[in-house]
Amino acid sequence: MGLALDIIIAFIVLIIAIILLSGIKVVNEWERLPVLVLGRFAGLKGPGIIYVPPIIGKVPMRISTRLQAISFRTEQSLTKDNVPVIVDAVMYYQPVDLEKVVLKVEDYNVATRLAAETTLREVIGQTMLDELLAERDKVAALARNIIDSKTETWGVKVTSVEIRNVEIPPDLVQAMSRQAQAERERRARVTLAQAEYEAAQKMVEAANLYVNNDRAFMLRWMNMIYELGMEGKNMLVFIPANLPIAGPPTSGPMSPVGLMGVKDLVVSEEKKQEGQQGQGK
Repeated sequence: MGLALDIIIAFIVLIIAIILLSGIKVVNEWERLPVLVLGRFAGLKGPGIIYVPPIIGKVPMRISTRLQAISFRTEQSLTKDNVPVIVDAVMYYQPVDLEKVVLKVEDYNVATRLAAETTLREVIGQTMLDELLAERDKVAALARNIIDSKTETWGVKVTSVEIRNVEIPPDLVQAMSRQAQAERERRARVTLAQAEYEAAQKMVEAANLYVNNDRAFMLRWMNMIYELGMEGKNMLVFIPANLPIAGPPTSGPMSPVGLMGVKDLVVSEEKKQEGQQGQGK
């Protein structure tokens, strides 16, 4: 009888010890535990080893004080110019007022994500497609400010929102591609026209230089003929008969002569050969 009573007492003591020891908890350095005693908020505990009274005490959640990131994707939304888009984004946030995190919202992670999704859709509806594609940082900053004003109520600080991808309908992608190609062609034509305009200006300037210097103009003609002759070994160059003389009109046969002088020498040489042939007959 006495032995059985001792065993029962030992068992009861063991159960009580287990219950009392169950209140010991280990909290990581970046975590905090809110404690409720008899349903009332008793404060935040941690990090390290803490003790929560069993039965009457309760820990509803573990709160991480580190910076957290979530990826979210909006459903198909219309931009300000009525283009359907789907946006992928990333949000970085951190609990800063832990008491509000516990008392003001059921689940701060879910609430923050839903606030981000709805806010981003609102911002998309106020933004043109070109602005959404070209100025993502501006759109993301606007969304971050609005989300942060909402999450401030339950003690969460949104530090950044980044837009990763914007999906648009395939037919619109093709239309934008054709538009970009047409724009590149327009720029190419404008560049070519500008080059022609500048070349024409330079040619006019060069012509004005030759107006008061006939010898320079004649020498330029000769240089052009020379350059044409250098193009190939068997190349034939037709010289106009009225090409201006590049050298003195009274040049002798052995002195530098112009192109017309060369022609005269050739003609006189042919006449001499014809005279000699006539005398031989």
